[in-house]
Parts: sequence; C-alpha cells; structure tokens
Amino acid sequence: MQPTITTLTEKKLVGQHLTMSLANNLTGQLWGSFMPRRREVQHAIGNDLYSLQVYRAWYFERFAPQNEFVKWAAVEVADFENIPEGMEGFELPGGLYAVFPHRGMDTAIFQYIYAEWLPQSGYTLDERPHFELLGEKYKQGSPDSEEEIWVPVRPKA
Repeated sequence: MQPTITTLTEKKLVGQHLTMSLANNLTGQLWGSFMPRRREVQHAIGNDLYSLQVYRAWYFERFAPQNEFVKWAAVEVADFENIPEGMEGFELPGGLYAVFPHRGMDTAIFQYIYAEWLPQSGYTLDERPHFELLGEKYKQGSPDSEEEIWVPVRPKA
C-alpha cells in the first residue's frame, strides 16, 4: 500500500486531550468525554474529527509501550473565539504528510507504516503531530469503517 504524499496547510483545532501511553490507553475515555460536547465548539469547519497524537522527539527511536504521548480528540475551526470550558485550541502546523487510507479496525497498518514503508521510502519522520482523519465514512468499531492516517514526513537528507 502506497500513501499519497501531500502538503497540509496549518489548521486550527479545538478539543480535549489526555496524556497516555499504549500500555495505559485512555482513547475511549478521551472520546467518551469529547463526543457528547463536540457540538459546543463554535465556528467548526466541516464534520471531520481529528484523532491527533503529539509525540516527544525520541518517541519512535526508543519505542516502548509505556512511553507517554498526548492524544487529542478535536474538530477543525475557523478561529479560536469562544472555546468551550474544558476544551483547548491547538494549532496543527502545516507540512508534508504521507496519507494512508485505512479500512476496518486492524491496527497492523501502523506496524506496516513504521517498520516497512517508512524505512524503504525516501522519507523520514518529521517532528510534527500524527493524526487520523475521521470523516463521514468513519464508523467507530465497524469493519466497514474508513479513515485516513496522516504521518508527518520530510525527505531523507
């Protein structure tokens, strides 16, 4: 599976976040808190949801399931005016991304991306957030669910 390489423009997001690890995965708690309140976000652009991860620079070099990262549940907005209480704004920097379409709930795609595709590509990871774009074809928990996995990259030196 080959990704599409695309340049993302900077985006403004509003949502909630938690610090977690793969060993202490709080994704369900995060989305369970955000989804009932997502309509409170004003100036939303579209209906897409962003499941965004912010990793430390060394996260993938010294990977361990206990390594913590910050995960966001968010929507894109036109501006940061009137952010609901308990939510925050996040500026997603623009840049080059490898975009992988994904269908179903199998997480083996991440092993493929980082262990197979990336080392053989002409790219290396860039230190920007990773995210999954959950659009109209996303169906949480369904084998028919579709989403896009966005991995920040830069050409190898």
